Amino acid sequence: MNADHESIHDLASLRDALRDFAAARDWRQFHTPKNLAMAMIVEAAELVEHFQWLTPEQSLALAPDKLAEVRDEVADTLIYLVELADALGIDPIAAARDKIVKNALKYPAPARSPSC
Repeated sequence: MNADHESIHDLASLRDALRDFAAARDWRQFHTPKNLAMAMIVEAAELVEHFQWLTPEQSLALAPDKLAEVRDEVADTLIYLVELADALGIDPIAAARDKIVKNALKYPAPARSPSC
């Protein structure tokens, strides 16, 4: 790993590294929301392929080589998601936080009975 990439430790530093990576290759021109969303779904589909015919138990016990492949697909999917959010000016952490609040209102936790 490049020493510059050692400093990637949160979404903001990942976003900045991805901006630099794309700019160095003149790829920003292709990074429209449409293209990024489609690329993200392709990568997510490649991730799903690894689990398609596995039982739930098998999916929890991946061999190291298979887990390494899954890890790469998770990374590819995350990279495109971060780039998509960046292209649209969305803070993914704020969006996720707000969505958790919405989901809590939509799906309230069941009331717990007091212990005796």
